[in-house]
Amino acid sequence: MLNRNVRPTTIDGVKRLAIEIRKKSGIQHSAALDRAAQAANCSNYRNARRVLPARAVMYARPYVLLTIYWRDEKKPQNIGRETLNISLSKPIIHICDKLALKYARGFGDLRMVADDHFVCDTLAQTQVRARERLCTAERSLRFMEYTGLRPCRNHRKNYPDGSSKDSLPNNDHATRWIDPTIGQFILVDEPYKGAPDDLERTKWAIRHRWSISKTSWAGMYNPYECDLYIATENSPNYDLDALTKKINNMPPPLLEKNWTGESVLSWNMFVSPMANTPQDIRRARSQATVIPKASTTSLPCSYKPGSRTRRPVGALGIEGHIHAGRIIKAILWSGMLSDGVHIRLNSLRSTLESWMSFEIKPGELEGSEFFDVYYHQPQEADPYNGRAKSRDGIVALLGELKGQLQATYQDCAPLRQQIRRIEMSATLVNKMKIIAN
Repeated sequence: MLNRNVRPTTIDGVKRLAIEIRKKSGIQHSAALDRAAQAANCSNYRNARRVLPARAVMYARPYVLLTIYWRDEKKPQNIGRETLNISLSKPIIHICDKLALKYARGFGDLRMVADDHFVCDTLAQTQVRARERLCTAERSLRFMEYTGLRPCRNHRKNYPDGSSKDSLPNNDHATRWIDPTIGQFILVDEPYKGAPDDLERTKWAIRHRWSISKTSWAGMYNPYECDLYIATENSPNYDLDALTKKINNMPPPLLEKNWTGESVLSWNMFVSPMANTPQDIRRARSQATVIPKASTTSLPCSYKPGSRTRRPVGALGIEGHIHAGRIIKAILWSGMLSDGVHIRLNSLRSTLESWMSFEIKPGELEGSEFFDVYYHQPQEADPYNGRAKSRDGIVALLGELKGQLQATYQDCAPLRQQIRRIEMSATLVNKMKIIAN
C-alpha cells in the first residue's frame, strides 16, 4: 500500500517515490513524478529539480520556518500561506526554549510542530498582515540571537518598587527580558519617536538607581517609527553599554515590504524537512484551516474554518434551560460563595446560554426574555432561593443540575467540561468553613 506520509527531500527521493506511485496507481511516469514532487512541497517535477537542490544548501545550516495561513476578510475567496525561512547561527531551541518563546512578540500564536517549524493556528486577515506578523516574530528572534536575552515572564520586574504607578515615564510597547547568564532584568521600551520626556525619564532613573540607553537599531515593534531604549537596574556586574553596542550592530530589521518568504495562494499544508513521522505531519496542519464537522456526540458552533467551539448533541428545551437558569441564579445570589465557585458558575451559565441560542427556534425568547433565563436577579418567590441558603442545599442543587445535563446531552468533551465545573463548585462549597443554616 502506498505510504502517503512519505515526504522526499531530494531529487533521488522524488524519483523513488514516483516509481512506487506509478506501480501502485498505473499512471504515466511523468504524472507520477509530478505527484511525487508535490509530496515534497513542490508544484511539479520541473519545480522540484530547481527547488530541492537549493533547499539542500539552505538547510545545511541552522534555520527555522514560520508559517501563517490567511484569508482576505474583504475577499474571502482569496486565501493563502506565507512561510518565512530564517537562517540562524544555532538551532532555535539553543537561542530560546519553547516555553519562553511564547512570551516573545510575534510568537504568542505560533505552535512548534517540528524542530524546524512553527505554525499559527489563527488565520491572518490579509496576506500583508500574515507577512507583518512573521516579520515581527523574525525581529524578536533576531534580537534574542544577537543579544543573548530571553523573554521574562515576571511583569512585576517592570516596576522598581513593585507598583505600576511608578513605571518608566512615557513607556510604550515595552517588553521584558532577562540575561540568563546573571539574571539581570532588562526593560526594552519602544515609544514613538519624539514621544518620551527625556528629562522626566532621567529623573526617574536617578531616583530608582537605573540606567537608560537609547539604541540606534530600528527596533522590533514598529521599525523606523519607534525608538528602542533599554533600561536596567544599576549593577557593577552588568555592562549596559556592551548590550547597547550589540543591539546597534544588529542588521536592519526585516519589514513586510522586503518580504523574502514563500507565498502560496492555497491552504495546501506545508511540511518542513524535519517533519519525519506521521505525527509530525499531522501536527503541521494549522487548526485555522480545518473545517469543523459534526460527530455523533457533538456539533460545531460554527462551520467556519478554524472554529473549535463545539456543543453537545441534544437540547434542554426552553423549560429545561429555565430550570437550569433558576438553579444557577439561586446559587449565585445566595451570598455564600467563594470566588472560585462564582467564576465557574458564571462560565457555566455563559456556555449554557450559548447552547440555548442554538437550540431555540426563531421568534422564541426574544429580547429580555432570552437574557432573563440565565441572568438578572432570581424571583423572590422561587423556592430554589431557600434551598441555596445552606451548604447541603447548594450541593444538592448542583447535583440536580448535573443530572439534568447528563440526562439530556450526549457525552462529549464540551459537556464534560461543564460537568467538571459543577463538580468542582460542589467540592469548593463543601470546603466552606462558615455557612449559615
